[in-house]
Parts: sequence; structure tokens; C-alpha cells
Amino acid sequence: MNGAEAVNGADGAPAISRSVSLWRDRRFTRFWAGNSVSQFGDRITELALPLIAVGALNASANQVAWLTALIWTPNLLAILLGAWVDQQPRKRRLMILADLLRAGVLLSLPAAYALGAVTLAHLYAVAVLAGAAGVLFNTSYPPFFVRLVPRASYVDANSKLSTSRSASYVVGPAIGGALVQTLTAPVAIVVDALTFLASAVLIGRIPDDEAPPATRDKDASSLAWRAGEGLRFVVRHPVLRASLGCAATVNFFTFVAGSGLLVLFASRSLGLSAGAIGLALGVGATGALLGAVCAPAISRRLGVGRSIVAGAVLFPAPIAIAAAADGPVWLRAGALAGAEFLSGFGVMLFDVNLNSLQASVIPDGMRSRVAGAYSTINYGIRPVGAVVGGLFATLVGLRPTLLVAAVGGALSVLWLLPSPIPGIRSLGPDTAASTVDEAEDESRPVAG
Repeated sequence: MNGAEAVNGADGAPAISRSVSLWRDRRFTRFWAGNSVSQFGDRITELALPLIAVGALNASANQVAWLTALIWTPNLLAILLGAWVDQQPRKRRLMILADLLRAGVLLSLPAAYALGAVTLAHLYAVAVLAGAAGVLFNTSYPPFFVRLVPRASYVDANSKLSTSRSASYVVGPAIGGALVQTLTAPVAIVVDALTFLASAVLIGRIPDDEAPPATRDKDASSLAWRAGEGLRFVVRHPVLRASLGCAATVNFFTFVAGSGLLVLFASRSLGLSAGAIGLALGVGATGALLGAVCAPAISRRLGVGRSIVAGAVLFPAPIAIAAAADGPVWLRAGALAGAEFLSGFGVMLFDVNLNSLQASVIPDGMRSRVAGAYSTINYGIRPVGAVVGGLFATLVGLRPTLLVAAVGGALSVLWLLPSPIPGIRSLGPDTAASTVDEAEDESRPVAG
């Protein structure tokens, strides 16, 4: 961020200058703090919800699996919710509402537990409602982000947000485990609810200067029509189409491997103890933290597009290292840790740069519906990958399944190579203009 020229925000209003660090921008630091504290709270709930199901309700493995799946289910409706959000004038208020909804839904669990009234159906309802509130937050987030952060700082901002998220995965489970052990799982969920309340307060303190969306023609009055418009824009846009194809493919194959199958493989095939597996995964998680921190520097060195290409391969390919592990215990554990480290580094290199590129090329009036369409496909494919992985592991075994996941995931890069993405070095205004022009050219009807 060298130089001193001012950079305009998405609405044309002056934003912070390039010479000013994002850490000195109170609007960004409040948002970063709210996002970070809720990320740490999420790690608590990810541990506490299954423990309530198993400990208090004696749930089966299948019932616990459904609990996880239901959290993702609302993403299938993200395309419609994003179309609705795009028509709402105040995205910040929707984000605050989403945080308050998640806090209220989570607080219902310890209340029911205290009354001896918690049920599996209640847990399922919490999973669905909290997931739906998360979709509302995520579809409201893109237009808010581009008003908060100048274009020149997209990669830097996403790096900072991803760093705190990665840190939550490194230390969050340990904090969550201590809270669950000390307070019990239902009471520990209160902590997560409080983190969402803190997020709502911090986002609420960010000045609200949002303008209403541009008036749309009468054909856009249908929610389904607007949702389809978002999907059509993604399909016709050369950058978004390639990035969605790549992201959905890599997500499918990494969920084929799945954390559950990887842990099962480490235990049964590699013969590692629970302590060794936990240590290996903990060491591996630092790769994501390092990747998030290093992403801006790598982006400046390689370019944004090439960094995305590198991350698309480095994210899934290391699964093969774990799958091929053999030899003494220390070598098997080291292979698992190394695979997790490289994969975590790769996913941050991929996510930080791709999120920044998408923020640069999506027009303001389309951001939420594009995010909804993107999420419906990208997140909707994850449960499918998990189911396929389970079936494949049953038929051919764990090791071949992990190898297929590594190879199939790495081949996701084939979506990117013929696209404009590898040639994009930085995120200047010309990036958005050129890619939008290409998308408009492709969307024009052809005389026949």
C-alpha cells in the first residue's frame, strides 16, 4: 500500500487513502473485531452441538451426521435470499439482524437444557435456523465489504479476515474443549451467543452511509427472476464462471475426502492414536494461518490470478501425501501434519485472492444475488461430495478414496487455465471494466 493517492469506494465517495493502514481505519477494525470474535465462538459451537446430541440425547452417528448436514442445507436457498437482499437498502442492518438471530437461536439451547426440555428436533431446528441466519449474513456481506474497503486494499482486508479465521481453527478447539469441560456443552454455547451479540454491537457502531439500490425495471419485480439474473450473470461472466467451476469442483473432491474420512484413515490405516492425530491436525492448521498472512505478499509477487491457480492445486493435492503415508509412526504422523499444513496454506492462498477478485468484478447492484447463486452451487455440492466419499470408501477403501480426492481436486485448475484469471496481476479499476465488458459481450443475443 505505497503511495498517497486517495481511493474511491464503491459508491464513489472517498475512502481511506492507500497510504493509511487498514488497522488505522476504525470502520474496518470494528468489522474485523466483530467477525473475529464470532469466528472463535463458532469453533465452540462446532464442538458443543455434537456433544449435546451425543451426551444428553445419546444420538447415533447417523443422527450427528444429519446435524452437520442441516447446517449447510439453507445454502440451497441462498440464490433466492441473495436476490431478496439485493433489493434491501440497508445491508448493514441485515448483518446485524443475522447476528441477533443466531444469538437468540443458540440461547434457546441452554434455556431448554436447564428446563430438561432439549430434544434432537430442537437441535435440528437450531442447526437449520442458525444456518439460515448465516446465509443472510453472507449474502449481505459482499456489498457491505466493498463500501467498507477501498479496491486497492481488497487482498489486504481479506488476508486480515482470513488470518483471524485461521487462528480460530488453531486455538479455537482448545478453548472450546476447555469451556465444554468446565461449563458443560449447553452453557458453553452461551459464549458463542455472546460473540454474535458482540459482533452485532461492533457492526452497529460502523457509520451507515449506504444508499438504496438503483431502481430496477418492472421485469425484475419477481424474486425468482432476480435470482435467475444472478445465476445467469455468473454463468456468462468469464471470471465468475471459471472460478465457480473451480471452487465447486475442489469443494466436491475435498468433501469426498472429508475430515471424518481423513481422521478414520489416520486411525485405522495409519494406526495413529487420538493424541497423535490431534497434534498432527493442530500443527497442520498453522498452515492456514501462515497462508492467510502471506497471501498479500505472494499476490504481489505472482499476481492475483496466478496465486489463485497455485492455491487451487495446493489446496487438494497434499491429501495424496497423507494417503501415501507409510513407515514408522513419526513419519506417518508427519505426513498427516505436512499434508494438512500445505492444504491449509493452499486454501488461504486460493480464498484470499479469489474473494478479492470477485469483489472487484461484480457490479454493485448484483453482489448479493451473485453471492447467493454462488453459494447455492459451491456450498450445495459439499454434502454431495461427502455422501459420494462415504460410498466410494465403502466400495474401494479409504486410501484409494483419498487419492481420488487429491487428483480430482487438483484437476479443478483446468477451469481456470483457459479463463482470464491467470493473466490478472492486480485489482485495478480496469479489471472490473474489462471483465464486465466480456460478460456483456457474451450475454448479447446472437442473430440467427
